[in-house]
Amino acid sequence: MKTTTRWTLAVGVALTAILGGTATAQATGPATGHTSGGHSRDTALATAFGAVDRNTAWQQTSKLKLNFPTFHTEGIAFAGDRIFLSSVEIIEPTVKYPTPQNGYDRSPGKGIGHLFVMDRQGNLQKDLVLGEGDMYHPGGIDFDGTNVWVPVAQYRPDSSTIVYRVDASNLRVHRQFEVTDHFGGVVLDKTTGHLVGNTWGSRRFAEWNASGKQLRTWDNENFFVDYQDCQYVPNGKMLCGGVTNLPQTPTAGGSTATYELGGLALIDLRSHNVLREVPFQQWSTAGHVATRNPVKLAADGNRLTMWAAPDNGEEGNGTEILTYQATVAP
Repeated sequence: MKTTTRWTLAVGVALTAILGGTATAQATGPATGHTSGGHSRDTALATAFGAVDRNTAWQQTSKLKLNFPTFHTEGIAFAGDRIFLSSVEIIEPTVKYPTPQNGYDRSPGKGIGHLFVMDRQGNLQKDLVLGEGDMYHPGGIDFDGTNVWVPVAQYRPDSSTIVYRVDASNLRVHRQFEVTDHFGGVVLDKTTGHLVGNTWGSRRFAEWNASGKQLRTWDNENFFVDYQDCQYVPNGKMLCGGVTNLPQTPTAGGSTATYELGGLALIDLRSHNVLREVPFQQWSTAGHVATRNPVKLAADGNRLTMWAAPDNGEEGNGTEILTYQATVAP
């Protein structure tokens, strides 16, 4: 395990790129990729991720253990000298119905939605409790340079979600709007000012204006992984991490055992096409694939940094923020 100091330095190297700006790309020379429709050049992150493949050598460079109850982690965001981590605390698990009732396939359960605010050393500064009634499940989150966007949904598909905007400086919480359906992640598209969310299992996407008016929806025609946590990538893209639980063979655990397949995908928010998609098979202390839940990436030239927090608070060594790095061909 690396020291906290080394972990903090690793975050600092790529933090500017995570904030959604282009300072890192500018410092290493402008990116060469262009997009159509008059869009400006891609940033370092989109360009570097375009060179990632199955042979990319990712190395875990550090881990940071969080020493407070973290429950079931969902999304992560880096904002200046703060780290935001969304999580759901389950008080009463949902229970599947034999047949759907009132349009739902399971009971609502009970829980508490948390948005943990930490310093860069992982020390808890504040626990923001988000949600209302049956909507207690925070999902994947993103930082737009000013605000952290957090969806809090019912813990069941085809339900409802509140989208919150949290000022990263003063931590004021704004209830932005409420929408029907379970949305497990949200990003702000800086080219339009619109929000984009993904439903349960990321089987569908929706786009809204700032007041919550739905502008369009589209199906996710990719079935590689279910996206768990996404981030906006200039210009007009989003990068998502996720996981799929696949059945094992009888010799590898039997018909009830599953295997976690992790992956990362870069999606164009105009065409809705997947531009690049790669598996990610690095494992946590508790044995989960790293992209199981919170994931964020940044680039410094052709060096990529990824942060992930796949383990729940009661698993393995508790929740650890893992840092991975890889260098790709320019």
